[in-house]
Amino acid sequence: MRICVYGLGAIGGLFAARIARTGRTVSAVARGATLETARREGLALIEREGERERRSVVRVEASDRPGDLGPQDLVILTVKTTGLVEVAREIAPLLGPETVVLSAMNGLQWWFFHGMDASLGALRLETVDPGGLLTAAIDPKRVVGCVTHLSSSSPAPAVIRHGTGERLIVGEPGGGAAPRTREIVELLRAAGFEVEPSDRIQRDIWIKLWGNMTMNPVSAITGATADRILDDDLVRGYLSRCMVEAARIGERIGLPIAMSPDERHAITRKLGAFRTSMLQDAEAGRALELDALVAVVVEIGRRVGVDTPAIESLLGLSRLYARVRRLYP
Repeated sequence: MRICVYGLGAIGGLFAARIARTGRTVSAVARGATLETARREGLALIEREGERERRSVVRVEASDRPGDLGPQDLVILTVKTTGLVEVAREIAPLLGPETVVLSAMNGLQWWFFHGMDASLGALRLETVDPGGLLTAAIDPKRVVGCVTHLSSSSPAPAVIRHGTGERLIVGEPGGGAAPRTREIVELLRAAGFEVEPSDRIQRDIWIKLWGNMTMNPVSAITGATADRILDDDLVRGYLSRCMVEAARIGERIGLPIAMSPDERHAITRKLGAFRTSMLQDAEAGRALELDALVAVVVEIGRRVGVDTPAIESLLGLSRLYARVRRLYP
């Protein structure tokens, strides 16, 4: 199997290093200092073993030009969603007739409604698929969805530090257990991940989005860790109102959530004083993934007739914050 990881950031680097360590040949699309370091020194993975950290180094063929790598059997897409338009313009050389794309990114993607109810399957989300560019470049039929429930960071170029968690959820957009999905599950299990097959991957994506949609932008605006956000009664109440609106959308599109906002808050609160990925992006001056996490929910609400005043105010405030800091177009 020819495997290419598109994006050697915190999550992509973890995928690449773990899979390469099993003896598979892995290539990667990378940029800048990450590309230079990976070529010169290899890809370093730091993991905890009890009270100690273990560092291993693997070699991957890396390039900033997909054409150098050629057609693949599996492309693992792990870029920030803000970079997907660029990916759509450059990915073609990696895609052969049978290439599978494992979509392991935050939020909702261009393929989200593929395989769902026929009335929804025709919906194209302008927010995450402007002008149909992504659908034209990466046919949803190629896609297998992946939800990540783990933490990883990249403290230096081509250096990956695994944090907590090993859980991945993998599934076909149309449901079922296709041979290609079973092969991906076994590949990722061999790489050390705890992989759970899903018969409705959109449901798993929607449930994760339900919490990320609110916590991420509020943390970016305020600079607060998750515990401080949830410990403020007024802010927590506002998050809950946003989540109630999103739950109504979920019911309308066939993805009901059997949990109350307070129940979800209690789960998040147990994770302690963590800094969300969007807060880290804001502090580092990186573009914020507001479209795939927040704007797309507003768009779906309008398409299916669900009012979203609380989510719209969240989008407006976070978008203005990001635009002032040149972190959003």
